[in-house]
Amino acid sequence: MNTLLKKICATAVCIWAVSGFTLPVHAQSPADLNDLQIAHVAYVADNIDIRYAHLALGISDNPEIKEFAKTMIRDHEAVNEQALALLERLGASAQDNFLSQQLIENSKEIIDQLATLRGAEFDRFYAENELAYHEAVNKLVGEVFIPNIDNSEVKKLFEAGYEIFKAHENHARMMVKGLK
Repeated sequence: MNTLLKKICATAVCIWAVSGFTLPVHAQSPADLNDLQIAHVAYVADNIDIRYAHLALGISDNPEIKEFAKTMIRDHEAVNEQALALLERLGASAQDNFLSQQLIENSKEIIDQLATLRGAEFDRFYAENELAYHEAVNKLVGEVFIPNIDNSEVKKLFEAGYEIFKAHENHARMMVKGLK
């Protein structure tokens, strides 16, 4: 596996690793997170993808990449706004946790790498990272978070977001195929 591909998979590997498949002894499981911690993970994951998208808008000249990035910003910001409104209505605050912190830490390397690339190399890296990121996050949300959310309003928001983000995953898959 080349270095670029290893770096593209960094975020996905992080999510897989903490999703209960290969957890270190000292870490807790995402299945043990409460609704407010799950909400924080989702908010952080959305913001990370928004950062990736802003880089794509600033660096890429590819119209398909730019359009995808605009979609990521629009959709992830909309879901975050709905989540914040729901938390306010419930009189609650999202709770930071090991997984949201790990997502932030692992995103730094991807952001640094994206910032150094240009042209087709950037486009491929961005598209492949988006596919890996959405695959991993969607698996976590669909298989771990949604089944473990207690509040029906929070669960409904996650189910709606999950459908949107599955479409993002499919779009990213098509984008990757188009760039090869």
